Amino acid sequence: MKRIAIYHLETLLWIARLGTFRAAAERLNTTQPAISARVREIEEQLGVEIFRREGRNMVLTARGRRLVKECEPLWAGFEKALLTASGFEGATGVVRIGSGEIAAASCLPGFVHAVERDLPGVALEVELDLTARMLQQLLGGTIDLALLAGPVASPGMRTAAIGSVGLVWAASHATAAAGGFARALPVWSIPGHSPLHGVTMESLAENGVIPRSIGTCNNVRTLIDIICGGGGAAVLPEPMARPLLASGVLVEVLPRPKRTIRFEAAIRSTESDPVVLELFRRAGELRVDC
Repeated sequence: MKRIAIYHLETLLWIARLGTFRAAAERLNTTQPAISARVREIEEQLGVEIFRREGRNMVLTARGRRLVKECEPLWAGFEKALLTASGFEGATGVVRIGSGEIAAASCLPGFVHAVERDLPGVALEVELDLTARMLQQLLGGTIDLALLAGPVASPGMRTAAIGSVGLVWAASHATAAAGGFARALPVWSIPGHSPLHGVTMESLAENGVIPRSIGTCNNVRTLIDIICGGGGAAVLPEPMARPLLASGVLVEVLPRPKRTIRFEAAIRSTESDPVVLELFRRAGELRVDC
């Protein structure tokens, strides 16, 4: 019988998923030459070619695709059996998480703390970004789990709803006292591919408001700083604006938008890593600040 070690299968599956030996080496915390050596060992043991090079990428051959398809559920079942038996206490690895700022300011810190407490062998890499880019990164395999503004409609995604956030139209106290929208305020928003931008434009139309200008900023906290500094008005997530509204630094200048921003935890629909699946299960129990 051919001798193929467990690490050979793991290597094969990560190359197939990420597309390059280099990416698989980074994921498995080893070197590219080590990955190449493992592939040669697999091919020598089986006597078939598993990959062929196309440009910079390594593409599975027909026999390679069949091998990956048949090995993926076996590998996932093996990992899950071992980790479930230990209550995930022996779980190790690096999980890359993408999050929007609203989720990061709400439920992400508690989630990270719980993972560090319960799964000390799992290292988390967290990156804040906008929903559109996180979707691309998730589908491309550069992040494993995302907490993003939804709803997400993609056949390549598996999602779990984690609540919604209300929105407020806010400006600085000084701006409102000087006349607010009556003097054609500039409006600020997150760029157009954000759900927050869509709500902003809908609400302006509903209230019959024509702003002096519409500026964009891809960072919600910076957007809040601009508004606090008298830069105009913006639709802001109520949880992030709440302390500034309570202190009087910001005031509401239009009726609150009827729409809320939904949030979802998301992973690839083909995800089979039991650690990522466990974190997705945990993420599905989160609730953003309503």
